[in-house]
Amino acid sequence: MSRPERSRRAGADRTNLYEDITGKIIAELEAGRFPWVQPWGTSAAKAPLGLPKNACTGRTYSGINILILWDAVVQHGFPSQGWLTFRQALSLGGNVRKGEHGVTIVYADRFAPEQEKQRAREAGEEAHFIPFLKRFTVFNIAQCESLPEDLAFEMPLPLSGMIEPVVEALIKATGIDFRIGGEHACYVPARDYVQVPPPAVFFDPINWHRTALHELGHATGHASRLARDLNGSFGTKKYAFEELVAEMNAAFCCAALGIVPTVRHADYLASWLEVLREDNRAIVRAASQASKAANWLLEFAPGFGGADAAESEAHKIDRRAA
Repeated sequence: MSRPERSRRAGADRTNLYEDITGKIIAELEAGRFPWVQPWGTSAAKAPLGLPKNACTGRTYSGINILILWDAVVQHGFPSQGWLTFRQALSLGGNVRKGEHGVTIVYADRFAPEQEKQRAREAGEEAHFIPFLKRFTVFNIAQCESLPEDLAFEMPLPLSGMIEPVVEALIKATGIDFRIGGEHACYVPARDYVQVPPPAVFFDPINWHRTALHELGHATGHASRLARDLNGSFGTKKYAFEELVAEMNAAFCCAALGIVPTVRHADYLASWLEVLREDNRAIVRAASQASKAANWLLEFAPGFGGADAAESEAHKIDRRAA
């Protein structure tokens, strides 16, 4: 196969992968289900609340893989958030049970071909990198056998009375200008401050903390932090995309901290669907940016070191084992 043919085939595979992921997310949203808000604690979900993690490395998955693996946990009734590749199961002395089917997740990165690197060196310019998306398969530890017993151990959720102080400590530690008052929760990019009404006006106190994490998610996009584009005006696709990032960021933070995620702005559903139908890469980008925002915030939570992109680590481990 010639190089142009390989390039065209790789491009088509990437497109199909984006379309597959986006199609599933759109179908969920059209059915009134929000993929980043799963029914934890109900009969539909047997696994404990939390972010999915690689049971071999202990690192959490990130970005779109969180949504993919959460969906698999709920759909198949898996009792664990732990996942392994086929080779990782073997490396731990176990194996995937015969007849089990894995879940396809993705590894995203970028590279510069040698010719491009050479051109950039000769021209004294920065090389142009090409993004790529690769599929690989993981299995829930419940689909495996003969694994070490400690892999099945799930950290217990903190008591609700312990969660609130952690979130409040996180808020203070970020250094973000956080104001309590007013009638509406918001983030003001031009003046870089978050405002949330007093906890007393919320029906459930934990909703105040969920709201705070959502608005802090917006604040991570400031130029002095993660530098996202926050210039979209209300009603635009750019504004809807940023709301999608903040929604998923809050869900990821909540799950990591032991708070059941909820939808803060369901009224943006139509706008989110419009964004996803127009751009089949939007959900992958939004989930990636949401993970970065959540990681940035969680670094300030006492006793929490933030989440890692474990799919990258799993990919490297599998590549070494090949």
